[in-house]
Amino acid sequence: MVFSSLTFLFFFLPLALLLYYSCPKRMKNIVLLAVSLFFYAWGEPIYIFLMIFSAGIDYVHGLIIHKNRMSRPSLANIALLSSMVVNIAILSFFKYADFLVENVNLLFGTAIMPLDLPLPIGISFYTFQTMSYSIDIYRGKVEPQKNPLTLALYVTLFPQLIAGPIVRYETIAKELSNRRFQLDQFAEGVRFFIVGLGKKVLIANSIGGLWFTIQGQELSDLSMLTVWLGIIAFSFQIYFDFSGYSDMAIGLGKMFGFNFPVNFNYPYISKSVTEFWRRWHITLGSWFRDYVYFPLGGSRNGTWRTIRNLLIVWGITGLWHGASWNFVLWGLYFGFLIGIEKLGLLKLLEKMHPFFQHAYLLVIILFGWVLFVFDDLHKGVAYIKVMVGATTNKLYDMQALYFLYTHGVLLVIAVIASTPLLKHLKGKIKRAFPASFQRKAVELLSIGCLIILLVVSTAYLVNGSYNPFLYFRF
Repeated sequence: MVFSSLTFLFFFLPLALLLYYSCPKRMKNIVLLAVSLFFYAWGEPIYIFLMIFSAGIDYVHGLIIHKNRMSRPSLANIALLSSMVVNIAILSFFKYADFLVENVNLLFGTAIMPLDLPLPIGISFYTFQTMSYSIDIYRGKVEPQKNPLTLALYVTLFPQLIAGPIVRYETIAKELSNRRFQLDQFAEGVRFFIVGLGKKVLIANSIGGLWFTIQGQELSDLSMLTVWLGIIAFSFQIYFDFSGYSDMAIGLGKMFGFNFPVNFNYPYISKSVTEFWRRWHITLGSWFRDYVYFPLGGSRNGTWRTIRNLLIVWGITGLWHGASWNFVLWGLYFGFLIGIEKLGLLKLLEKMHPFFQHAYLLVIILFGWVLFVFDDLHKGVAYIKVMVGATTNKLYDMQALYFLYTHGVLLVIAVIASTPLLKHLKGKIKRAFPASFQRKAVELLSIGCLIILLVVSTAYLVNGSYNPFLYFRF
């Protein structure tokens, strides 16, 4: 499904653009809605009705909330509560029912059969979008959408449907009703799409192969260097996998006239955990901040309530990523660390040399990814024990050196690509030319690089056999 979905998207896009730009303006939303539904139905034909149902529920609730928000606030409150209950119930049933069954069976010795329902692709993302739509109407931030097909387009919009970014209604409300073709915006969209494709296919897939090889071996056979290389490889895989898809989604949005929010801002250059989560999956972090953390009181009611609120938010954040205790622990791990930074560690870090700030952040993140990637907590703990040398006396071995030899260049490329270095280099190249030639020279160089990147990525995509997409499962 994952391999064919990315391939299908790549070859489906030209047809979608042709249909979209060949139809009259009044039909563009209808055509784009049909294209989005077809794209989703191609992968999951049954669950398309669930997504349409979700959009319909919030369309009706939005109208009720808006109509009664000022005149009958109690009815608006009930409508908002109803919207939240329905949305959370749908998400919980499909994502957490079996998790609940497993834990009930474990605690009480029962033998309840799990439902074994496949998780609807993108449900965590579009459910959050529909919830934010109802909440923002209740808060008076947006007007309800009168046309149900337009709201359905917002929910089903295929560029960001599968794995975000989480696009709030207020962000694209005007563009849903009125979009104009702008060549510069379309060209920028193509650039975003190609760069994202390159991140995903060339870096994430390639470096993911290293992690796949290492994590499939017996831990007792691995040296400390090998397991560190493995989790470093995973950290790059998940970053370039997810940020690559986010870039593709932003690019696709621009091609169709939408401006989606940026979802990643070089998180691995951060100097604290707090900063890291302001740069990683930005739209999810801002969603939890605005719709959970602030309503709980945020950091306004004293230190311990702030810590409590952080742990609640991060516990839910972990659970959002998956129905498994390792995700909950992963979330609480970062909630606790952010709380410690708020209590004074952040000020202490600011006094340190940047090297130690980065080192602190990267070590914390790598241990966090171990909690994230292993569904089995026992395996995760065992992996960490090897990382710190508790269960091995091998600092390195020939296998570790072989992995460095075969993947060293790729690791260097991943490090460079995860920083703004190339962006700064582009600026320096531009300044190196006389002013009259700067724009054309940089544009020609950029176009040449993009063409090469597209050709190579396409070749890898067509011929590659290892093409997972990690965030499909969320």
